[in-house]
Amino acid sequence: MIIRLAVRSLAVRPIRTAVLSVGFGLGIAVMAALLGVGDVILEQARSPLLEGGGDMLVVGVFGAVENAPFVLSTVRALAPTVSPTRRATIYLMNGSDPIPVLARGGVPSLEKAVGDGEVKNVAAWTDAPSDARWIHGDPSTIMRALDRFHAEPDIPEFASSWAEWLYFNGRTPDGRIRFYLTFMVGPIVRPGLRSAGVHLQLDREGKTTDYVASDVVSDDVLLEKAPDLDIAGNRVRVNHGRYELTLRMHGIAGDLTLEPAAGRSLPPAVLRGARGWLSGYVVPALSGQLTGQLKSDTGDVVMFDGADGYHDHNWGFWRGVRWQWGQVSGGGLSFIYGRVFPPADVAASDRIPGFLGVLDERGIAGVATNVSIAEHRSGDSTSSPTSLDITARAAGLDLRLSFDVDRTVRRSVTLVGGDADFLQLGGIYRVQGRAGGHTIDLRARGAAETFQQRHAE
Repeated sequence: MIIRLAVRSLAVRPIRTAVLSVGFGLGIAVMAALLGVGDVILEQARSPLLEGGGDMLVVGVFGAVENAPFVLSTVRALAPTVSPTRRATIYLMNGSDPIPVLARGGVPSLEKAVGDGEVKNVAAWTDAPSDARWIHGDPSTIMRALDRFHAEPDIPEFASSWAEWLYFNGRTPDGRIRFYLTFMVGPIVRPGLRSAGVHLQLDREGKTTDYVASDVVSDDVLLEKAPDLDIAGNRVRVNHGRYELTLRMHGIAGDLTLEPAAGRSLPPAVLRGARGWLSGYVVPALSGQLTGQLKSDTGDVVMFDGADGYHDHNWGFWRGVRWQWGQVSGGGLSFIYGRVFPPADVAASDRIPGFLGVLDERGIAGVATNVSIAEHRSGDSTSSPTSLDITARAAGLDLRLSFDVDRTVRRSVTLVGGDADFLQLGGIYRVQGRAGGHTIDLRARGAAETFQQRHAE
């Protein structure tokens, strides 16, 4: 029938029918060509050779990859040969108008090692001395980059609440004694100088003793040398990838060393709100071996040899900020979770999700932002939590952490202000579920933090 109609149409209106036939034919031909070109473009876009060779491509979802040396050190656990590259626009000056040129730079020996066809046969493409740090990443250098300090932003509205600190905690092997240690630097108090302090909180089977020291530090020295810090005779040093802590405070002295476990680091993350508000967080050592001792003026000695330690780093504006946080390690895995509640006038807290990460010796084994953190109390709203339930779900991750609290330290923190107290919780976690190919069912001692409405006077 269709053929008969076509023949009759051609006989009655031959010119119009011929033009339409040619038009339809050209349209179909163009569509076929475009589909073919699209397939080629898609295939080439997926080609490793066009990205510098290799079998895996790592890119930043929101732009350039931050802390690239740390990312490369982690990726090397999966693929020993890794080639970093960077694209940028440069300008060729020809005496009048500049000519933009898209350029790509990399490390010659690494590009050749992953089979980059563009440079593998170019004898003149050789490494520069500065390329060595990309080939042989020094653990201390990588740790320093993660743990660097930040210049205070010039935002007068929030300036008085700026603070940055290194935080460590650990416990004796039997879990009876735990310490919380903070090296904190506050806002600029005089030109070129910032307030600084050290706070050691020692928890002996539920009895807490505080030791403090304060001083001022040079802003220039801080930004140049941190995380190496010196505050009132107390110091932090990063040496061969280890943290060496020296404490000399009224009432107590000691030397501690924290050696991070392989793969147990989380890269920096920054929350940003209105008018320049920000809050940053990084975990250089989610778990590690703690050694050393603390000795009080009364002669008591606390040994930490063989214990598990933890270290993170915070910076930002803290007035009106609250958070929930917790961490635990066991069974060859480390778990960390948390959620930040910024002031209502800079960000909507209900739009900032919680976070849970699972790490093993190779790095991050699972991440979820679909996280619920529920606190349970036996009394009214001013009572301390007796237990917590944390649930997290994501692709390849389904976990529940149940935390039974057996120790609570409540204190007022002037840094954040307001009518809530800061709670440090100790207890036992039960972790069940799966993450990153691991089936998990373990019990281990861990820590948590939260805020609670202050008791009425």
